[in-house]
Amino acid sequence: MLVAKLCRFFAGLATLICLIAAISFVLVYFFPAPPSRITIATAFRGASFDYYGRRYKERLEAAGLRVDLRETKGAVENVDLLRNPQSGVQIAFVTGGVSDGKRAPDLLSLGLIYNQPFWLFYTSPAPIERLSQLKGRRIAVGPPGSGTRLSAETILSKSGINSENTTFLDFAGNEAVDALNNARVDVVWIIGAPRASAVQSLLTNPDIKLLSFPMAEAFSRMLPELVKLVLPQGVFDIDRGIPASDVSLLGTTTRILVRNDLHPEIVYLLLKTMAEEHSGQDIFQKVGEFPMSLDPEYPMAPNAIDYYKNGPSFLQRHLPLWLMVHSQRAIALLVTVVAIGVPIFTYLPRLYGWFVRSRLIRIYRRLRVIENEIYADLSNEQVMLLQQKLEGIDRSTDVLRIPTRFSESFFALKMHINLLQTRLASRLLGVHGQIQGSS
Repeated sequence: MLVAKLCRFFAGLATLICLIAAISFVLVYFFPAPPSRITIATAFRGASFDYYGRRYKERLEAAGLRVDLRETKGAVENVDLLRNPQSGVQIAFVTGGVSDGKRAPDLLSLGLIYNQPFWLFYTSPAPIERLSQLKGRRIAVGPPGSGTRLSAETILSKSGINSENTTFLDFAGNEAVDALNNARVDVVWIIGAPRASAVQSLLTNPDIKLLSFPMAEAFSRMLPELVKLVLPQGVFDIDRGIPASDVSLLGTTTRILVRNDLHPEIVYLLLKTMAEEHSGQDIFQKVGEFPMSLDPEYPMAPNAIDYYKNGPSFLQRHLPLWLMVHSQRAIALLVTVVAIGVPIFTYLPRLYGWFVRSRLIRIYRRLRVIENEIYADLSNEQVMLLQQKLEGIDRSTDVLRIPTRFSESFFALKMHINLLQTRLASRLLGVHGQIQGSS
């Protein structure tokens, strides 16, 4: 008896462990833990991607996430890194016109974050008023594979300027600033926000001029990824008049791209960071204009669409990252237990009733066999054997644990057993009488 109980105990324990393991596997599969470390592709030092990358790193690490910044040549390389699952890069800053959802179907956008102007700085004493005047000069356009160089080659080619008639140099960011200050280049083409260190150092240098982009409106119509921007007079320094007059600029929109397998909670943290960093007023945007929930070049991430529409969830607003997934798993487990448990507890009494009745029916089947054999021509030994079988059935009913509500069926069974015992006793007396009469 003890051995049987121990076997049942260990069997139940093994079943419980297997059930817990199965539930844990399902929860981990559907609610995987977010990575504790991510890598963001930015750009070279002094670029706006570098500036905002450092800002993002500060905010994300305050939320408990370790962030590595990958210094790159710019937007073109960033897209290539994102598309390569072996690169380790999950997030990147990318400008417009570099690629799109058709050429990079495995990338998703989290939205547009700001307008990024193209800056043309030069040191020529004579003013430059047309792009064609740049022909034959030394222009720093950034390294091959950068969004800076791609935009420069695309836009300058519209005015007949290319690498065959003009010297394109690979300087970018702070290196381009040093090259212009040291007369190693005549013109610097930079993509960057006004806060970028390279842009700031050139804007505040009285020996360097900023080209007002000719026909900016026409370029924005020819190339859909471009926008016309206006830099107001004195916006950087009213007393010194920096800039001295309104400056027309060409620009493009910057977006945050992610791999389509990035964890949803990391996506949420990025969206929260984007809102904190870019929703305010700036030189080229109004309050609330960015982040923008539409991207004309890439499909939006489903989580981003939900965030822009409904905002963060209750858990996202009140729980840290490390606790988020555990809470989601606990809620999923609770919902599963309720969804499965309610029907089980509803039908459990019926199931148990069916089980009890089936046990009683099995006993009745054994009784039916004995009852059928009573009326056959039996010897004394056969009758006694039937009595032994019936006694065994009677003993087995004594150990049955029958609920009170099944008492009527139980006592009916006992009554039928007693009735068969009486019949067998009568049959045994009859057999003895036959034996004595024959002797």
